[in-house]
Amino acid sequence: MKSLQTIISTCASAAGLSSHIVPFAAGNSLKERLSANPVLMAPMAGVSDGVYRTMARAGGAGLAYSEMVSVAGIHFGGEKTWELVEPLSTEPDIAVQLFGSKPEQFKEAAAQISERLGNKLALIDINMACPVPKVVKKGEGSALLDTPELAANLVKACLSEVTVPVTVKIRRGRRQDEEVAPEFARAMEAAGASAIAVHGRFATQMYRGQAEWETVNRVCDAVSIPVIGSGDMLSAEDVAHALKETGVTAVMIARGTYGNPWIFKNTQALLEGKTPFVPSVDQMLASFMMHVKLLDAAHIHIARARSLSTWYFRGIPNAAYWRGKSVRCVTAQDFIDLALEIKETVTQLVGKQEASEHKLSLS
Repeated sequence: MKSLQTIISTCASAAGLSSHIVPFAAGNSLKERLSANPVLMAPMAGVSDGVYRTMARAGGAGLAYSEMVSVAGIHFGGEKTWELVEPLSTEPDIAVQLFGSKPEQFKEAAAQISERLGNKLALIDINMACPVPKVVKKGEGSALLDTPELAANLVKACLSEVTVPVTVKIRRGRRQDEEVAPEFARAMEAAGASAIAVHGRFATQMYRGQAEWETVNRVCDAVSIPVIGSGDMLSAEDVAHALKETGVTAVMIARGTYGNPWIFKNTQALLEGKTPFVPSVDQMLASFMMHVKLLDAAHIHIARARSLSTWYFRGIPNAAYWRGKSVRCVTAQDFIDLALEIKETVTQLVGKQEASEHKLSLS
């Protein structure tokens, strides 16, 4: 089987991606480092594995985050938990997001992660935003918005064990119309947090409605540390607008990355006044195949390719039909063969259309 780096080197160009992954920017402060490339890949449960992060970095992300990692899982020595933490050989560095509610477990987890990852650990982020009931009922995730003193102690526990920045991710508030984000952010800054990521929804909204970016601006006004905006960043235009029109230092992209690893470099292009890259069908399929090959080489469950096919096949002629066929794929080669079949079918379709147009022009 080919190595991960060999796959990147041989596949990236055809996919419109970079074969050279740039490390998180150097600088004298976290603000300076974030400003150098302010387009980040957000932590996404069940999505942002090492291959997904690698694809984002190949697409130009300044930094990519792990999935949410349970400090209790680390405490009890779960290897499945460590699989969420460990970066792949293709990743120069990684941001690790932790969740939990016990300071002693955060202290232990931070120490172990720092030792295990060494200089590949860019920063530790503490999740204080997750709205999922099974997390909140344990006093974790967005439940911490109700307990700022405990939340501050979690930040301090991590800082006691690491030399990298410790950041937090929060929401507008826990309950509808009870905004606490600016005041809460000030408490986290006082505890030593180096940056605040803000999602402009209340926890009770889950992901319904629209993210409210005025909240993000109020947090920017409330603290002196960098603020990272989050919520409804579905296109490079959305991200560029947020970076230009709000007070954030950086933006974290989640759903906007689905089937679109180019969103990072396209945001940079827009910020620089350049024309964004528009991938062809061939490039979308090449990116999908590269992603599948990396999943296979990294021994990550290939079933994740079913979600990828849903995202990558959007906009392709007869997309629903091809997505239906992807459900029956079992191996990495099945998914690759499907992509090649789509490519051949689309090429024939385009050829017929061009021939028809040529005939009309002659008549």
